[in-house]
Amino acid sequence: MKKLLAVLLLAPLTAFAQYPNKPIRWIVPYTGGGITDVVTRIVTQKMSGPLGQSIVVDNRPGANSILGSDLAAKAAPDGYTMVTVIAGYAANVTLYQGKLPFDPKKDLVPVSLAGIAPLIMTATPSLPAKDVNELIAYAKANPGKLNFGSSGIGAAAHLTTELFKQTVGVDMVHVPFKGTAPALQALMANDIQVLVDVPSTLMPHVHGGKIKALAMFSKERIQGATEVPTMAEAGGPALESSTWVLFMAPGGTPKAIVDRLAAETAKAINESDIKDRFSQIGIVPVGNNPAQAQQFLDAEVAKWAKVINIAGVKAEQ
Repeated sequence: MKKLLAVLLLAPLTAFAQYPNKPIRWIVPYTGGGITDVVTRIVTQKMSGPLGQSIVVDNRPGANSILGSDLAAKAAPDGYTMVTVIAGYAANVTLYQGKLPFDPKKDLVPVSLAGIAPLIMTATPSLPAKDVNELIAYAKANPGKLNFGSSGIGAAAHLTTELFKQTVGVDMVHVPFKGTAPALQALMANDIQVLVDVPSTLMPHVHGGKIKALAMFSKERIQGATEVPTMAEAGGPALESSTWVLFMAPGGTPKAIVDRLAAETAKAINESDIKDRFSQIGIVPVGNNPAQAQQFLDAEVAKWAKVINIAGVKAEQ
């Protein structure tokens, strides 16, 4: 009996020690080619070597990332299903409060913050404002006449612009789109006048002269867009805002597995080739531990809840 009990007690420990012993499924709740997908593939490809198993990225877009997140939340907590979330996930906690098909506080747990992508504010070339200071003055002189676009309601780009509006006291009209691509087309066509998004998407069009860059929502200028001033340098408030890429696991995943994945994430991100690739697409590499990732996520949820409540933002029905 004692021998059987010892075997039963050791079995889970042995399973942890052998982890992973089969491929890992990594859900990305967005379409391929975007920042979430690209960062996940770059980092997990590097992680697969030390882990000794392949990591299969599974794109599951839909319902503002809720579909893919729900799949991960309901998966077995054994370390073989993971998910990547971005800033929109933190906003969803408030936007869909009580309506999510899973409990964001219990059913998914942070593993590691992979990276942060400061956002950039751009404008249509015909807008008579060469910097943020002049944009604020123009918007105050023409309340409700400027339209700003975003990749969708509750996206980091949307809420960052709402935060900007609240901070400087201007009235601009939000025009949501189904993704960044149509919003960018609208900006180039002057259907909207202002668009906030990631530099990797917008800077090629700035360099092509089709749109103009006004400022970065960052404390310092970033690699890949060093010519673009920070918000404070451009005569605006010292606002910092970003989208980010956070790795999560189903709630109840053993701590030993979560810690192992966090350590491998940080190790991969600190490789020089990963850092170089991140800088090329405007991402600041992080790679932290689960406790730090949880602290970061909690702060983001609180930050965006305040913006959402003040602006009266309502989720898409």
